[in-house]
Amino acid sequence: MINFVPPEYAWIVPVIVPFIIGLIVGVVIKKTLKLVLALIILLIVLAAVGYTQLPTFEEIASAALKYLPMLWAEASPLINILPYSSLTFLLGLALGLWKG
Repeated sequence: MINFVPPEYAWIVPVIVPFIIGLIVGVVIKKTLKLVLALIILLIVLAAVGYTQLPTFEEIASAALKYLPMLWAEASPLINILPYSSLTFLLGLALGLWKG
């Protein structure tokens, strides 16, 4: 079997990998939130100038009741993939959200 990491440095891998995953997740969350905020602002501007109408609360609530359970069913198994209890993951996540 080929060892890619020498045994004297093998302890670094369980520390670095969650940090990198947290960093990537933090950057993705920050970019996604920026995009969602830009789309909301665009929708508000389009509604203000009369190009579109904002949906009513009842329409938003019915769409949420329709799609959120499906989204939750698909996403709930994925939550166990992330090492969210690791301190290095949380540090990477914080750094990704802050600097990402």
